[in-house]
Parts: sequence; C-alpha cells; structure tokens
Amino acid sequence: MTTRIVSSPRLRICARDPNETVVFAVRELSECLTRITGVETETVLPEDGSPASALCVGRMDCFPSLIPPGVADPRMDDAIAIHVTGGQGVIAGINPRSVLLAAYRYLTELGCRWVRPGKDGAFLPRLETLPEVHVEERPSCRHRAVCIEGSVSLDHVVDMVDWLPKIGFNGYFIQFREAYTFFDRWHSRVGRPEGKAMSLSVADAAGYVAAAEAEIRKRGLIYHKVGHGWTCEPFGISGRAWEKESAPLPPEVAPYLAEVNGKRELWDGIALNTNLCYSNPEVRAKIGNEIVSYAQNHPDVDLLHFWLADGCNNHCECPECRKARPADVYVMMLNEVDAALAARNLPARIVFLIYVDLLWPPETEWIRNPDRFVLMFAPIARTYSQSFRVMGQPPALPSFERNRLEFPRTIEANIAFLKAWQQLFSGDSFDFDYHLMWDHLNDPGHMHISRTIGEDMKALKAIGLNGFVSCQVQRVFLPTALPMIVMGRMLWNSQESFEDIARDYFASAFGHDAPACEEYLTKLSLLFDPVYARGEKNDEGAAARFAEIIEVINAFLPVIERHAAAMDGCRQASWRYLKRHAGLCLGLARAYAAKAAGDAERAASIWRGLAEQAWREEPDMHRVFDAWIFTEVLRHRFENLPPQTPS
Repeated sequence: MTTRIVSSPRLRICARDPNETVVFAVRELSECLTRITGVETETVLPEDGSPASALCVGRMDCFPSLIPPGVADPRMDDAIAIHVTGGQGVIAGINPRSVLLAAYRYLTELGCRWVRPGKDGAFLPRLETLPEVHVEERPSCRHRAVCIEGSVSLDHVVDMVDWLPKIGFNGYFIQFREAYTFFDRWHSRVGRPEGKAMSLSVADAAGYVAAAEAEIRKRGLIYHKVGHGWTCEPFGISGRAWEKESAPLPPEVAPYLAEVNGKRELWDGIALNTNLCYSNPEVRAKIGNEIVSYAQNHPDVDLLHFWLADGCNNHCECPECRKARPADVYVMMLNEVDAALAARNLPARIVFLIYVDLLWPPETEWIRNPDRFVLMFAPIARTYSQSFRVMGQPPALPSFERNRLEFPRTIEANIAFLKAWQQLFSGDSFDFDYHLMWDHLNDPGHMHISRTIGEDMKALKAIGLNGFVSCQVQRVFLPTALPMIVMGRMLWNSQESFEDIARDYFASAFGHDAPACEEYLTKLSLLFDPVYARGEKNDEGAAARFAEIIEVINAFLPVIERHAAAMDGCRQASWRYLKRHAGLCLGLARAYAAKAAGDAERAASIWRGLAEQAWREEPDMHRVFDAWIFTEVLRHRFENLPPQTPS
C-alpha cells in the first residue's frame, strides 16, 4: 500500500499562467508524480484560481517572492528556480521553456531518469514521501540543441523532441524546408536488401515537419531551420537531398552556377553541393529575397540558418569571384540580407556557417549588425581522438588557395580558424559538431566518445563559444544513451564530472550489475580502439585485440541474458538492447580481425553477413539503432570502397 504524502486526498498542481508550455509542464508533473507516489493529483489551470496549498508552476514573474536572475536574453537563455517542500511550493523558469526544464529537473531530483527516448526509456522510482528540493540555476551554455540527421520516421523525431528537455536540452534543428531526405531514407527503405517499400511525397514530408513543429512549439524549444538549400530553391532546383539530379538543368540557370575548371554545371551532378557565382548581384538578390520571404512567412523559426552549398573546393573561379575569398562574398550577402530584413522590420535571427572553404575568414568585409547573426563553427574534418579541452597553441593559418584547400584535422588547427573569425565577429556563437553522426561507429562501447563529448562541452566557453548543436543521427542509443546524457548534463553544468554522470546513468539504466556493465562497455571501447578505427595509428597487435573482444563478449553474455529475462520495464529494455548490441559487436570484431590479419576477402564476407543481420534485427531495435547509418558508414571499411568524406 502506498502511503499518502500530503494531508489533502490529492496533490494539487497549479499552472500560474495559461501558456501552452507551462500547462504542458503541469501535466507532465501530474502524470509522473501520480506514477511515483500513487497519490491522485489534481491539475488546477489559471482560470480555476490558485489554491492555498499547491505545487505552483509558472514563469518567475508570476511569483513576487522570486528574484529573476540577470540573463542576457530572457527569451533565448534559461534559468530555473525550484522551492518545494512536501509537494507544495514553486517550480518556475525565466521563460515557458525554462518552466518545463524546471519541472523535469524537479522530477530528476526525486530520482526520475530518462535513459533514452521513448516509453521504455523512463525509469520512475516509487516514493512514499516527497523530499525537500531547492534549486536555483542557470545553464553553462545558451545553445543546447540537436540537429536532425540519419534515417527517421515521424515517431523517431517526436521521441527525440520529447526527450531533449528531460535531459536539459533547449532546442531542435530541422534541416531543409521539409527534411525530405531524412524521412525518405526510412520510408523508402534506402539501403535495405529488400529495396524500396513505399514512396514518400514532398507533401508527406512537409506534413511530418508540421507535426514535429507542433511538438517543438508545445515544449517552447528554440527552433532552428533550413541550412543548405538557399543555393538551389531560388533558382527552381530541388535542394532536398545529396543525390544526383535526374532532371535536366534548365538552361537559364547555368549562368548562375559556379564556374569550376572552365565549366558552369552541377558539382558532381548534385545541386545541393553546387555553389554559385556569388559576385553576380542577381544571384545574391535571388538568394536574399528568398531568405527574407521565408523569414516573413515563418515567424515561428527562432534561428534561421543561411548556409552556402555543401561540399568543398567547389567555389566559382570566374575573374570577378576570384577577386575575393568565398567568406568575403558570403559576408556581403549576410549584410544584404540584414538590410532587407531591417527594411521590413523583421526580427529574424540568422545563423551563418564557418565550414570547409569558409573557415578562411574574410579579408575586406565584416558583419555590420552583429546582433542579427549567430556564428556557427562546424569543424567537420576534425579528429575526435582529441578534445577541445586538450588544445595546444593554435598555429598560423595556412594560405588560401581557391579550390586547392586542405582542411584541418587537429584541434589546434581548427581552433586557429575559429579565433581568426572571432577577431572579426564577437556576437553569439556555438559549435556545430558531428560526434554522433559518424564517429560513434568507431567506438561501439560508446565510452571513449562519451568522454570526448564531455571534455568538449567543458571547453566551449574557453574557446569563446556559447553552446553546442549536435548534428547527429536520431537513433544513437545502442548500446547506451550515455553520449547524449553527458552532452546534455555538461551543457547544463560544465562542472559535473564524467565519472559521476556515468555512474548515475548506468545505475538508472541497468540497475543491479550496473558497475559490471560499465566495466564491460569500457573494455569494448578500449579493445575496439577508436583511434585505430579512425585510421590514425597502426597496430601490429590489432588482430589479437579483436579476437579478445569476442572472448569479452562471450564471457559477459550470461550476465546480459540473466538480466534481460529477470527485470522488467526500462531496465529490462536496456539489457535486451545490450544483448542485440553484443551480437552486432561479435560480427564487427570478426570482420575487423580478418581485415587486420590481411584477409580482405574474409572481412568483406563477414561484413556482408553482419549488414544483413543489422537490417534483419532493426525492427526490434529501431528506436535505438539506425541500420542505415551503420551500414552506410561501415561498408566502406570492409568492401574496399572509396572512403567517405569525412571518414
């Protein structure tokens, strides 16, 4: 029998204002508190009045006793205040999103944990009494967001959006206008051995985005949108995917394209990767008008990303374009967009990208209205064998040589470019990075990449950045969600220790034998050796090391099977996923061992069997595992295909 925790027959939770996100926070509190205490809750909305004894939830300005903290921008920055005793008191935030973050923080203080997205990811304790909770905090970083990538269904996106504020994130980024390519990879079954299952229309993808936007809005998250595509759509060319165009290029468009090697044509046949002749005022005007029109028609977008084409070493070589670096004409366009937005009194914030060719800063242009813009540092070629935290002295920048550039891999070289830009722009900024796009596949245990992520999050302020947006696959929770848990918690509080976060995570996700599970995954990370997997070192003993992985997995399998059968709910799901993960790692270790021993044919044969296994088992673990990215990236390791860029 559950002991009643308050004298009232019900626990009253009162919303102090009618904002959609505040009301949602109240309902989340009501559902969770009922489940963990067994006490019936009563939700009181603003129109029903405010009871004398209740758990009151709302923005800080609703509570005269609270002194709101000083923040630079109350709409973009977060701050929370929690003062609750025995189920009565105040849960507040500086804005509606912060109210929701405060609600989840209160539940976290009660012992609730969300160890991965989805219903099987919630660990909720049973409590007979509610402890006293007092917290007043501001996060270490403003920007704490995830960008859509990989292969997804609408459910996968909604699960991620729902989970993010539970672990301290405050934003979500939907790339392109309809995010078509990400949904299409799932629905058209791209890469699956059985081929396409269904077609997806652009209207379908737009509908999914609208549904996701409703969930983003419900939680008050900072909404990022678009990115690439501005170099295609204004000219009547689809910019929805990184695929070769099948339709012939309209002849009137060719003069707008970048001239490379004497030709004006799509770069490798891919519109999204094709830069334009930016010295041409008509090109800049078409792009600028499209951005302004989009901003006017989409006021719900908080941060509108304006990027140039993807790819690299693909900028125009015509005589006029050669007069300035790509960054100079890019900044020229940014200033023109700012002027056009100001003329229409549009407050849109624009995110600009320093990435590949644009890492080299402008020589003559500068951003005239820094308050309009946010700098996004995207070091896509960097190594993840080092973190920002161990950065040495940045070197001098290499000279700029149009379309003959080599991009920096070391941390020091990448930071040198960032510092060069920071001398010209001192406004808002964040890191846009790819730890969980490809690199987690170099670390099947997830322990090495989790530690690198933690060190990177701790170092953001030191390198002059105010946060992080993770460009990543959405289903990245096999074997664990530890990389994202570390990311979220250290973006919120950079003083937390990796060891404390990992210990808490494993205890919540796995329960009994959690330390043994952490030790097992640490061994896998050590033996798979991400530095070796990245091709950054040679290892004559690699074949023997991969054989040892098989022994480690087989020794731990009885523990996994015992818990997968004995537990229930969230923890049983964790062990069940770990069993699937063990099966994949056995195949991966055998493939790596054969490759390290010089038997490429056997390695390719083992890999093909493993890829079939991944696709076959994905239906049972699709919420935590993206078979598309797994097979798309790793097949280049074993089938003697050209390496991806970056690999």
